[in-house]
Order: sequence, then structure tokens, then C-alpha cells
Amino acid sequence: MSLDADAIVDRRRLRRKVTFWRVAAFVVAIAAVIGALAWSGGFGSFSKRAAHVARVDISGVIVDDRDRLALLKSLTENRNVRAVLLDIDSPGGSTVGGEALYQALRDLADEKPVVATIGTLGASAGYMTAIAADHIVARRTSLTGAIGVYIQYGNIKGLLDTLGVEVDVVRSGPLKAEPNFFSQTPDAARDNLQAVIDDSYDWFVELVGTRRGIDPETLRTVTQGGIYSGERAQALGLVDAIGGQAEARAWLAETHQISADLPLVTWAPSRDLDELPFGARLARAAGAGFADALAAGLGGAKALVPEGVTLDGLVSVWHAQTAADGSNGSGGQE
Repeated sequence: MSLDADAIVDRRRLRRKVTFWRVAAFVVAIAAVIGALAWSGGFGSFSKRAAHVARVDISGVIVDDRDRLALLKSLTENRNVRAVLLDIDSPGGSTVGGEALYQALRDLADEKPVVATIGTLGASAGYMTAIAADHIVARRTSLTGAIGVYIQYGNIKGLLDTLGVEVDVVRSGPLKAEPNFFSQTPDAARDNLQAVIDDSYDWFVELVGTRRGIDPETLRTVTQGGIYSGERAQALGLVDAIGGQAEARAWLAETHQISADLPLVTWAPSRDLDELPFGARLARAAGAGFADALAAGLGGAKALVPEGVTLDGLVSVWHAQTAADGSNGSGGQE
């Protein structure tokens, strides 16, 4: 009889332990789901339903991004967005991408205040993005400017001559398929490219002059492709103030009465995967975390393909050469 009572007590204790661990596992699972959703932005929409300042990240190489353009249009139409803060850290990109982004930002600025902050880098098409704002703030040591356009191509004729390889081409006109990798560029083709470059450059310079109010003589001096520190850029009239987010918010408060206490909410372009069901989004979040960890483990493997190397068309980008590019790190390309 005593044994039966002990067994009953043991079973009850075991049941209580099992119940405890089940509840604990359930709580941990719920916490993990909430954390994953928060990490992937699943709760962002709640904070967007009240008045706020929208923060938009402009980083990396700028290309013609339809999702980002759609985002800017939605900010224009959203009554809860009282102002927009652009957080720029970009070396530039394609001229078409910069032009489209600039125009979308000017359309947005017609409806509500837009202020830009430049972090480490806001050059070329990145600077074109900044001048679309009503006010530009940069750090003293930020790099900006690099105002200009270029097109770059290679030539392997010397290598082919060494190997005894000759490439023939039949074309409809002397400028068709020029320049190419297999022969020296004719003067007529080079002149044709220069005319295209000049057209885009003149347009870029005119934008800078109009938006920054710089006199023509000074304008041509500061638009030769050079980069400037934030401090020098302020002295030249390329940026308005030194600082960061706090200074940008202070300007909004002073000039547009938009309180610095108003929440700052990050907006990001909606990609196709963002429309997936809950379970798929959760799996995506977990996969992204794994990918980040893998990338960290691989270290600088991504440097094997320099960012922006596949850009087509005219390019407005500043890229400091590094040892990984086969140089001594002292050069740059504008």
C-alpha cells in the first residue's frame, strides 16, 4: 500500500515537471516568433499609423529601383508622414538611377519637408540624391562631392595579338558596337562618347547650381570630380550644416515646427517576398539570419566582385581603389 502511495506521488511530481517544461517551451517559442517578426519588420506597420517622421535609407550603389520609387510615392500620399529624413551612405551609381531617384525626391519635397544626412559617403549620384532634399547635414569627416559622369571599358587587343587571335566584325555603321574589347577605339567613337558624357555632366552641374545656389564661377571649380570632406563641402556651399540625425531633426523643428519628439520610423521598399504568408516570412527571417552569419564567416569574400562593377550605361560613382582591386589604395575613379 505504501509503495502505491509513493508511486502516485512520484507520478504527480513527474506530471508537474512535464507541464512546467511544456509551458516553458511554449513561452520560448512565442518569444522566438515575436523576436523574428520584430527583426524582419513585421510590426513596423503599427508605428506608421500615427504621425511620424519617415526615415529612408539610401545606401550602396544606386540603380533604377522601381520598389524604392514606389515607396517614395507612398510617402508623398501618406498623411501620417509629416517629414522625411534621408540617411545617405552611397558612392553613387548609374546616372539613370540617380536621375529617377532625384526626381522622385523632388516630387516628394513638393508635398512635405525632406532633409538629408550624409554618413560615411555621399558622392556622385549619392550627392545628387542629397541635393534633392531641402537641407543637407554631413559629418565633418564625411566624403561628398565627386560631381561628374564617366563611362569605362576595357581593351584586350594586345593580349589577342600575343595569342594570335583576330576578331572580325560586320557592322551597319562606323560607330556601331564601338567601343569594343577587341580593337582600338576610333576617334569618332571616342568623340561620340564624350558628347554623351558632356550632356549628362552639364545636366548634373546645372542641378547642383540650381539647388545649391552657387555662382557659375565657383560652380565649375567644385564640379571637377573631386571629393570633399563634410567641413570643406559646407564652406563651398555643397552642404548646409555639420552633424547628424539630431541636427536634421532640429532643422525640421525650427523651420517646419515638426517636433523632435515625433517618432522616427524607418520605411523600406516592399519587395515581392514581403507579401508572403506569416510562415514563409518567418522562414525567410531565419534564412536571412543564417545568410548573415555565413557572410560574416566568409569575411571579405564579397570583395572578389567589386560593388557596382556590373553597372550598365553612364556611371556617376566614386570608388576608392584598394589592394583587392590590384592597386596600392591611393587612386580613385570619378
